[in-house]
Amino acid sequence: MKRRRIDRRRFVARAAASAGSLLLGGCDALSRSDWFATKVLAPAERLSSAAQHLVTPRRSMAQEFSEADLSPHFRSNGTAMPQNAAYQALARRGFADWALAVDGLVENRARFSLAQLRALPSRTQITRHDCVEGWSAIGRWSGVPLAQVLARVRPLAAARYVVFHCADPMEEGNPRSTYYESIDMEDALHPQTLLAYELNREVLPIANGAPIRLRVERQLGYKMAKYVMRVELVESFDAIRGGQGGYWEDQGYEWYAGI
Repeated sequence: MKRRRIDRRRFVARAAASAGSLLLGGCDALSRSDWFATKVLAPAERLSSAAQHLVTPRRSMAQEFSEADLSPHFRSNGTAMPQNAAYQALARRGFADWALAVDGLVENRARFSLAQLRALPSRTQITRHDCVEGWSAIGRWSGVPLAQVLARVRPLAAARYVVFHCADPMEEGNPRSTYYESIDMEDALHPQTLLAYELNREVLPIANGAPIRLRVERQLGYKMAKYVMRVELVESFDAIRGGQGGYWEDQGYEWYAGI
């Protein structure tokens, strides 16, 4: 059974990589058509998300592993050091001055230092990271469940999504191009959704997203934003960048990357 679950995750990750290449290649023009995006892609994604939620209930857990299953090395995906002067200054000071802003549709806007996040109830889990590039790794993550942070800011009833704004610029010379991602409130409140500050019993390395990165274990790797600086609760993505809910989603990737 364990082997079948692993093979399924690998299949889904590789299929997503192939689908993403196809979409961003020969099908790019079609995907950018307003008619195709509105009439075909959007309903298909809603159907896919609904089907996934039907077969995997809200509280279903991603598979967790043992210490013996840990990968010898957990590689860095994407950026290893953000080309962001403000972030680099924080890194040089060991993130002593860093604070996570949490705002948007909340009753109590707040800022949390790294020490304050570490003081909240924590969770440790050993899980598998599947990247759309075709590689996987198993790591031991420790951090604060996102639900703990949200409980302290008290989301408003209108809040439907949680958006993660990061320090990593995706376009040289354009500070407004920083990486961002989002999940819905269901995944935000899932017990395995962490703001992780440790990897394999060590302080989270910069190459892996320090000082914190998102872990949303039931989805593919591109959803797990690194270098998180701000968490914003919103009702829709209309006013955020490309309006699709994430940097790669704005390029054509699916918003819901559940596996």
